[in-house]
Amino acid sequence: MSMVKAKAHGSHLFLPLSVLALLIVINLIKGADYFSMSLINGALYGNIPNILFGASELVILAVGMTLVTASSRGQDISVGVAAAITSAVFVRVLQNTGDITWLTIAASFLASCVVGIVIGAFNGSLVSIFRVQPMVATLILFTAGRSIAFMIDGKLSPVLANDLTGQIGGVIPGVPIQTPIILTVLFIAFIAVLLKTTNLKLYSESVGINEKAARLNGIDPTKIKFLTYMILGVCSAVAGFIAVTKAGRHDSVNLLKFVEMDAILAVAIGGNALSGGKFSIAGSIIGAYTIEVLSRTLLRLEVGTETIKAFKAVFIIILMVVASPVVRESATKTLRWVQAKSNRGIVLETGASDAAAVSRADATEVSRADTPAEKEL
Repeated sequence: MSMVKAKAHGSHLFLPLSVLALLIVINLIKGADYFSMSLINGALYGNIPNILFGASELVILAVGMTLVTASSRGQDISVGVAAAITSAVFVRVLQNTGDITWLTIAASFLASCVVGIVIGAFNGSLVSIFRVQPMVATLILFTAGRSIAFMIDGKLSPVLANDLTGQIGGVIPGVPIQTPIILTVLFIAFIAVLLKTTNLKLYSESVGINEKAARLNGIDPTKIKFLTYMILGVCSAVAGFIAVTKAGRHDSVNLLKFVEMDAILAVAIGGNALSGGKFSIAGSIIGAYTIEVLSRTLLRLEVGTETIKAFKAVFIIILMVVASPVVRESATKTLRWVQAKSNRGIVLETGASDAAAVSRADATEVSRADTPAEKEL
């Protein structure tokens, strides 16, 4: 049974890992120095650190999107807008505290997380209590959210001209790894511990697979959906916090613009069904990094920034077709047919060899019977 589960889990990761490997091979063909890294001002820089750095926000949002997709059988298209609102709150609270210290940064971050939870509760109540379709429910915030962030900013684009916030979005002196990478790893570790020590994964999958059956087994689908949306709200706050410290200023219009689509694609590329049910956090994380590698690969191939989205869309269409249930079913049938033909050939060959052996044995017996000794007997 454990081998079957491991095989099933591995099949979910086969697609994102295969695509990631293909992109790495393309980059290696373009230049053998793809994995080279250098230490600049005490920090590691290169293609791999840049990918890990650039995908930080997307990875965190993909984790929350996976939970929401699994439980509610739909997607939240307002995560980028929610990140803009929470980061606006972070900047506003931080600037109103006077001196910027690690303590005021932590307090401002917690305030943004509270706002993220409120946003998640708003979307979650529409989906779980009022049973509005997730995409329709989150369309409300998607439409009005950046205006709300703009008003929180005071109709300005405030600048974070501070060494401490610069270290959060860049590098802490004496630490060779960029801070957003460290924060992403810590967040992933926290989610892993949460899923390992609680029944959240089991309950989310149960509600997504069969809500009525989950209710009969004592699971409250309303609470589970509501909880996953609040967790996604926290993910949006963390992603917004990282994005605004990276940029060094808050831009309500362009901060994590259209990241919602990439978060949904990361979930899909990770082998998770967008119709809900069983999910793989690891698959979504790999999917997020795959999207970042794809974007940087297109830039490395000197594809113009104005056409990169078109190339990216074509690649994603091909990927989704390959991963579609129709293609998977056809591939499975073809594989079974080949295996059946191969097994049949082995059986026929084995039967022929057995028949030949029997014939040789009979011939030996006949030759022995023809000897003088056998005749005398």
